[in-house]
Amino acid sequence: MAEQPVRAWRVVLDHIERDLLEGRLNPGDRLASERDLATDLGVGRSSVREAFRVLEVMGLIRTATGSGPQAGAIVIATPTGGMSQLLRLQVAAHGFPLADVVATRLVLEDATAHALATAHDRDTAAAHRMLAAMDAPDLTPAEFLALDAQLHLALAEASGNTVIAAMMAGLRSSIESYVQAGAASIPDWEDMASRLREEHRALVAAIDAGDAASARALVHAHITGYYTAAGLTRTASTDTIPDSTPDN
Repeated sequence: MAEQPVRAWRVVLDHIERDLLEGRLNPGDRLASERDLATDLGVGRSSVREAFRVLEVMGLIRTATGSGPQAGAIVIATPTGGMSQLLRLQVAAHGFPLADVVATRLVLEDATAHALATAHDRDTAAAHRMLAAMDAPDLTPAEFLALDAQLHLALAEASGNTVIAAMMAGLRSSIESYVQAGAASIPDWEDMASRLREEHRALVAAIDAGDAASARALVHAHITGYYTAAGLTRTASTDTIPDSTPDN
């Protein structure tokens, strides 16, 4: 079978990727103009525009029309939005098995708990606001679990690891969808909500106290316990996390 020719817009992407990897482009730098890139790479300007659209969706560049210092395509420093969007699309297309999402969440939240508990300048104010919001009376299961997902995202964002925060943001819609689906299988929702409140408070308290070992154990038990109670994973309670981060 004959090898498929490389699409012209891929040539542009590969060129920009090499410039980023080799340090010729950095956050804040402006890309060459469409005309210059098209001439240098031997592609049409429409191919350059297509590559720019892809990069903008991925969150790697910001484009603006007109003239002046803000015009053109500029490399941005925080492409978390693009990563989150790509993950959300994969989840929506059922590209990730539930078991893989659960396992990934365990790894990410273990790292989050450890990073926050061992940080010298941890800030859990947003998490405490979510705890207070979940104490509101008459919350429906859907409302409660939406706040639950936001709490875990707030902790990931507070960890200071932008990659973990982006991945958690991208998985958030999936997390919300399957925990809410599982809520229908829980016979006593009020009892479960009370248990989840206690687990959340214990987790945040361990983080605030700087107790990384307890925080990691609590977040693991919290996640796998809910999945097991909701019948979402048949072996969740026996899953383990690789002990890749020291507690001292």
